[in-house]
Amino acid sequence: MFSKFESMVAFRYLRAKRKEGFISVITSFAGIGIALGVATLIIVTSVMNGFKSELLGRILGINGHISIVSITNHPFSNYKEAVKLLESEIKGVDIAIPMIEKQLLATAGNSAEGVMVRGIRGNDIKKKAVLREGFKNFDLTFFEGDVVVLGYKLANKLGVIEGDEITLLSPQGKVTMFGTVPRMKTYKVAGTFNFGMYEYDANFVFMPLEGAMKFFSFDDSVSMIDVSLRDDADIDYTRELIGHAIANSNNRAYIYDYRQTNSAFFNAIDVERNVMFIVLTLIILVAAFNIITGLIMLVKDKGRDIAVLRTMGASKGAIMRIFFFDGAMIGVVGTVIGVALGLLFCDNIENIRQFLQTVAGRDLFAAEIYFLSQLPAKVETNVVVMVALISLSLSFVATLYPAYRAAKMDPVEALRYE
Repeated sequence: MFSKFESMVAFRYLRAKRKEGFISVITSFAGIGIALGVATLIIVTSVMNGFKSELLGRILGINGHISIVSITNHPFSNYKEAVKLLESEIKGVDIAIPMIEKQLLATAGNSAEGVMVRGIRGNDIKKKAVLREGFKNFDLTFFEGDVVVLGYKLANKLGVIEGDEITLLSPQGKVTMFGTVPRMKTYKVAGTFNFGMYEYDANFVFMPLEGAMKFFSFDDSVSMIDVSLRDDADIDYTRELIGHAIANSNNRAYIYDYRQTNSAFFNAIDVERNVMFIVLTLIILVAAFNIITGLIMLVKDKGRDIAVLRTMGASKGAIMRIFFFDGAMIGVVGTVIGVALGLLFCDNIENIRQFLQTVAGRDLFAAEIYFLSQLPAKVETNVVVMVALISLSLSFVATLYPAYRAAKMDPVEALRYE
């Protein structure tokens, strides 16, 4: 596309002389602007993708894709048969976990916190990687009897440690002649868990399923069954199969999936990611305008050179390609540097956050606000390619007008005004 002569002249123009230093500074800033724009765009989109992916992974690792919840006062009494049926007969089901989940009040000393209590079998905790990893500091062989395991942040809020006791109170108590007496019981804190997700670490209490049955007066029954799938893509079909199975049984229940319970949250993330992508693309656009400015000034400065080249036989196309090459080189170099910076930053984003946090002396990624305890980043190849193509496209388009203007320059007029 470019001849050896055109490439040589274009490279020569990129190496500005001392008197052309100002033009060189402008073109350098244009390249730096493109690099920063590309890097920022890659970093932001990767962090947003990582945040969504990590959050979804932890939600599905702690809960299931589909939840089957019994109607109030109608718990599942045949849950063992239902679990076997789900895991063996329903295509796509990987794990089915029976549990009891209720909101209670936990007290310890002078502290009180609203908590979500989940009764679950110890063997079921071992089935899911996120649950198993969260309980890695606790021996599940001791997960039996009147014990509870708290999220480590909840334990800090209540001021309890392993071996202390907490009291759980339920407003759904026994009805007596003096009114309703709240149900309450004291449990020993057997340990803590850490899922790396603030909502669970600060609000959840796990207890053995048998203990939860006794506390809530469930006679060998559960309130819900969490279903994890082998493939997220089969969720609609599997949910339909589960619905038909429940309709043909004597159980009264309703079914929902994680998309319903978290739809507003994930939609907000998607909207924010798309808006940030558009806004940050403007950084690259501004840098592209700097390319236009720099090349126009370069064309004006090189008017005599252009006239000489034209009188020596260089065509308008050759002149246009020379200046197009200059602008394209700025865009290509800036894009390559930006992609490299963005990928390097994403690969070390947690270390960078820790460093900036140390320098600033404050928490830059509060788990109470962002739900996760670490800053995630997930680089998607298609996003990086799209960002690079957008940057290169804007850079190439920005070179067209200055290159066309250089090609249309009249040699006679250029030499006369020199």
